[in-house]
Amino acid sequence: MIDSEYNLSSLFIIPLSSKYKNMQKIKLGMMGGGIGAFIGDAHRRASRICNDYQLVGGVFDIDFERGKEFAQQQDLDVNRCYATLDSFIEAETALPKTERIEAVSIVTPNMLHYEFASKLLKAGFHVICEKPMTFTIDEALELQKVVKESNLSFALTHTYTGYPMVRQMKEIVKSGALGKIQRVDAQYYQGWINSIIHGTDSRITGIWRLDPKVVGVSSCMGDIGVHAFNLVEFTTGLQIEKVLSDLNSVNDDIQLDLDGTVLLRFPDKVNGVIRSSQVAAGEENNLSIAIYGSKASLKWSQEEPNFLYLLSDSEPTKIYKPAHAYNSQFAEASHVMPSGHPEGIYEALGNIYKGTAKAIRGEEVFEGEFPTVEEGVRGMKFIHKVVESHKEGNIWKEL
Repeated sequence: MIDSEYNLSSLFIIPLSSKYKNMQKIKLGMMGGGIGAFIGDAHRRASRICNDYQLVGGVFDIDFERGKEFAQQQDLDVNRCYATLDSFIEAETALPKTERIEAVSIVTPNMLHYEFASKLLKAGFHVICEKPMTFTIDEALELQKVVKESNLSFALTHTYTGYPMVRQMKEIVKSGALGKIQRVDAQYYQGWINSIIHGTDSRITGIWRLDPKVVGVSSCMGDIGVHAFNLVEFTTGLQIEKVLSDLNSVNDDIQLDLDGTVLLRFPDKVNGVIRSSQVAAGEENNLSIAIYGSKASLKWSQEEPNFLYLLSDSEPTKIYKPAHAYNSQFAEASHVMPSGHPEGIYEALGNIYKGTAKAIRGEEVFEGEFPTVEEGVRGMKFIHKVVESHKEGNIWKEL
């Protein structure tokens, strides 16, 4: 029997199975993401939007006192705020299973991802991890083994795969409506570093994203280019075989790339390109992708995420939008508002949290409902091979 719950915020009657009415929320921990952390705030909002988690505790800051201050701000039990990862694991695993934290979000700087994820999985916690997944390819391959041996859920937050129209894009490509894919173009342009390196801002040596000891071998490609890479493989269902790159640090005082272009080669004579920049003056978060097929093409942009365009030589352009019956089941399961109500980055990230919650509970999930450790390995190979291609004189490198 189907019951209904009256949702006053949307003024819609929402069917609610009795199976879920008394389902307890997953107890969530967090590593990092304390006072002033944008990405930590985004993860907390996403977990609340999907309504499957309750933040309980964690290690919120390298400074324990600031961590406790954050816990108080969030109205959390300060006794569940820990100084270190090891103290977190020791205390939480000592609790009865009904009380302990079940899943942990890792929103620390990159160099801590592998250590934290590996230890947490081995201790029996499900993991939701920010990208890039690890610091090196070897760490990524080792973490892949740990995930497999743990038999636990591991999600990598390539957030843009959570947008309904990105998921619709994937399903349209899978249906064969585009014919044979012939070319893929993706770009991700931001401008936030431009004013820092050309202005009077003294933070240039203090930005952790520009420090190779913290982020690894790449800034631009490691931070945002890898999102474009992931989006290409997610939507097309194809794996890139080779990359050739030309990177630019722009400023002699900076060790890592801030701008770059990567040529792509797929199987079966399919080519593509990824263009990415953190110094594109005036750009905010301009991620877009176009897939060109023998019958039709698709275009999507993150700054207008509710619009997916289908183009062809023989028919007028079609526009897909969320919350319509013409979309795939996967896309329609990925929006939380009725048609005409804009959704954004928090809802997209919430969809990844929702898919992970389903996996944790042993429910059936859509293919691609949340990025896995395999996508993490692919991303690390992309980042490192792009850097190698540039350093070795712009030569093709196999992924």
